[in-house]
Amino acid sequence: RGFALLGILLMNIQSFAMPAAAYFNPTAYGDFTGLNRWVWILSHLFADSKFMTIFSILYGAGIVLITSRVEEKNQRSVGLHYKRTFWLLVIGLIHAYLLWYGDILVTYALVAMVVYWFRKLSPRWLIGLGIAAFSVSTLLQVGLVGTMANFPPELVADFEASWQPGAADVAWETAVYQNSWLEQQAHRVPASVEMQTLSFLFWGSWRAGGLMLLGMALFKLGVLTAERSTRFYRNMLIGGFGLGFPLVILGLVQNFAAGWTLEYSRFIGSQFNYWGSLGVSLGYIAIVMLVAKSGRWLPMIRPFAAVGRTALSNYLFQTIAATLIFYGHGLGLFGQVERTGQLLFVLAIWAVQLTLSPLWLRHFRFGPAEWLWRSLTYGRWQPMRAKDALQGTAVAR
Repeated sequence: RGFALLGILLMNIQSFAMPAAAYFNPTAYGDFTGLNRWVWILSHLFADSKFMTIFSILYGAGIVLITSRVEEKNQRSVGLHYKRTFWLLVIGLIHAYLLWYGDILVTYALVAMVVYWFRKLSPRWLIGLGIAAFSVSTLLQVGLVGTMANFPPELVADFEASWQPGAADVAWETAVYQNSWLEQQAHRVPASVEMQTLSFLFWGSWRAGGLMLLGMALFKLGVLTAERSTRFYRNMLIGGFGLGFPLVILGLVQNFAAGWTLEYSRFIGSQFNYWGSLGVSLGYIAIVMLVAKSGRWLPMIRPFAAVGRTALSNYLFQTIAATLIFYGHGLGLFGQVERTGQLLFVLAIWAVQLTLSPLWLRHFRFGPAEWLWRSLTYGRWQPMRAKDALQGTAVAR
């Protein structure tokens, strides 16, 4: 989880630092030659959607893990799950509307309310339903481009503007985020609404839901807990990379050949990475499981584990740090840092998180956001320090 969370920043940094269109269309803003071009290509190849896929898979696995522990005590898990999900939704809404429109927590919370009811299905059914749900977004995207000829001209113009904004739109968005926090709301609020409505219906819900169902299946099969054989994970690595990377590379070639047009790259061209990222992500998971099984690199991966244990806190920290760097209430560097420079900021944030997370967990049981989320879920303040938890247990006895 820590590995996935850190990797997500490689892509999110573009949304923090540049106009929104640049995330999906690399030609929409900034220099796209030389080293900047290669930074984007390598980020797309190794990071775009890959780490978000892992995180979604793990969220689905977490639903099974948490609810099964409750049910093993002959208790109902539904109340706990929905309280936990409700407070995640609240945290996500605050994150989206006050800090950054690219929030994913709202999507996870809404989808988790549905996939919970599938958690007891067999792995075979979960895999089938997961792939089916994952496929819906592709069908919608392909169907949308097939009907664009019948769209009203103003709707097509809106699509064009979001894919390849004009100079005036770019200048306005740049000025907004170089200004005060309050003035940023002029873009952040409508962008968050779009993320939680159209994007959710056409893309986010189906992708996250499908991946959560796959995560449930992989957890039940022991894939995510290093229970399978070394040979299994090696085959999973070869198969995932062998299928995933060629698809992603083919998509890159096709999109460059098409000139990054709306009609092709936004809809058809994006599907190569959409599906290829699933294979690459499974390959990454296999690598992590092989490392865990070997035991040789455990001291080196402990900082990543600490980041994973404080994933919500670190996710919010990335937003706070990046917005302070790029937005007007901080350094105001929005629109001024090319992709090579953005990568340096990513490395700096990684260094802080990999250093602070283990130090924090030496003294505290949870990250600060995890502590708040857990306290809200259980309706009482949770003991933060390990010694406080032990004392509470002793008193209860």
